[in-house]
Amino acid sequence: MATRIFDEKYPGQPFVQTDNSLESRKEMSGKFLGIYNDKVSQRFWQIAGILGVLFGIGLLGYFWKIFMTKDPGDFGYYAALFSFLMTTSAGAPMVAIGPRVANAHWRRSISRVAEIWTLIGTMNLIVFLPLLWVMPSLDNGRRSLWFYWEAKGDWWFPFLIKFSGHIWTTVSILTLIVLGLALLWVSVMPDLALVRDHAPDGWRKKWATRLARGWKGSSWQWNWQRHRMGALGALYFMMLILTHFFISTEFLMVHVPGWIDSLYPITHAHNALQGGVATVVLTMFIVSRIGPYRHYITLDQFHGLGKLLLALSLLWFWFWFCSFMIFWYGKKPSEQAILKLFVNGPYLPVFIAEFLFVFFIPWWTMVWNPVRRSVWGPAIIAGSVLIGTLLDRVRMYVSSWDVLGISGDKLAANGGQFSSEYPREMMLNMTILNDPAFDRITIIKDFEGLAVPVSAVLPTMIDGVIILGFISGAVFLYMMATRLIPVINIWEQKELLLYNAEVQYHRAKVKVMGKPR
Repeated sequence: MATRIFDEKYPGQPFVQTDNSLESRKEMSGKFLGIYNDKVSQRFWQIAGILGVLFGIGLLGYFWKIFMTKDPGDFGYYAALFSFLMTTSAGAPMVAIGPRVANAHWRRSISRVAEIWTLIGTMNLIVFLPLLWVMPSLDNGRRSLWFYWEAKGDWWFPFLIKFSGHIWTTVSILTLIVLGLALLWVSVMPDLALVRDHAPDGWRKKWATRLARGWKGSSWQWNWQRHRMGALGALYFMMLILTHFFISTEFLMVHVPGWIDSLYPITHAHNALQGGVATVVLTMFIVSRIGPYRHYITLDQFHGLGKLLLALSLLWFWFWFCSFMIFWYGKKPSEQAILKLFVNGPYLPVFIAEFLFVFFIPWWTMVWNPVRRSVWGPAIIAGSVLIGTLLDRVRMYVSSWDVLGISGDKLAANGGQFSSEYPREMMLNMTILNDPAFDRITIIKDFEGLAVPVSAVLPTMIDGVIILGFISGAVFLYMMATRLIPVINIWEQKELLLYNAEVQYHRAKVKVMGKPR
């Protein structure tokens, strides 16, 4: 029920406020707990079972890849998978962090949907670890963001210098994972306390009791939570940018001689924001249309993220064109080789498909209000963006790691390392003729020795199994997390009652939303 109050400043103008009584808050908690405690449908477990089996098969391919693959160039699709998972799952929590900083009320129903994706960071770490063994250290003369010299002293200092890229990238990924898990834990703590106090006995109540950590809902605890979530959100955003900076430089750009692009690391980070928004849009579509939350995830959420997805798709073109025109107008031999490698060479069909899925289709559909202000429109475009993002990672990482494999073949001709007889500059400009090991490449002298593949590297069956398995594994882990963590942020829905009101304006009632502090 609503209480009718007359405003003292404007006598005679009734102010109708949404009921924020204790009974209404209890009623809301009861509704969400009822959904939470209901048994999930058989279809849920069928889908989870299929995804779990695919994940298990992907793990078998994962171990086969680790122990049976020796050539670094064969890890291109594996590196593309890791980058894709970091682009989508690691970028998804920003949908909760950004609108929360902007005090946007429409994100309250989907903030938890975005935050649960932080749990996939643990799987991303598992995928990342084999790449540390594949990447050569700095003492073999490879390009790197870090300086290298023959360090003297205890064992740890030369080790730190030799593996600087490995160490700092690992530290950044671990920090990002810890921040994401901490953000989710602080956000879900009040809801777990609700489960602890009102849910029936069972394993979920036991885990909720452990994770709620004595939450009682005091004023001090609410202030503590608000400040911690603000700090963790800001740190997560900064670490997301830094992590993608390290990944794009140390595990991508350094493999291609002559690739100098100061804008690409931030382009890589922007792709994480675009992929994260697309991931959340597709997730909330499934949750609202297949799950029981249709009345809570409505058109407002799809319209808000649809506008954001359109803006990020336009920004994708800006980043790409700014980098492209430097190489196009520079026309140095190495720059022409970069374009041949990534754009108009063997990966041209992949680039065209990526351009359509990531930019052209979102642009020419989301500009129309009927599409953008719908539920199906943003969801379909989000699927298009995710497909294009995967193609982008395949195009960039597979071609770059193919060049790494070519450089590794050159090093193998010299015993696996650079030497005074074969300095780095000479090794990069070597031309090996009539060797069956080099029938898939052509080394063009006019391109300053950059080896440009004449054909694209196609995925093997193991590559396909790993990609399908780990993407299925990410969805599987997300589904299992929803059995413990409420998908809808209950305490934020109850908090909305404090800011939601209606004002009598002449003959109409106008909805007024207050701004949080």
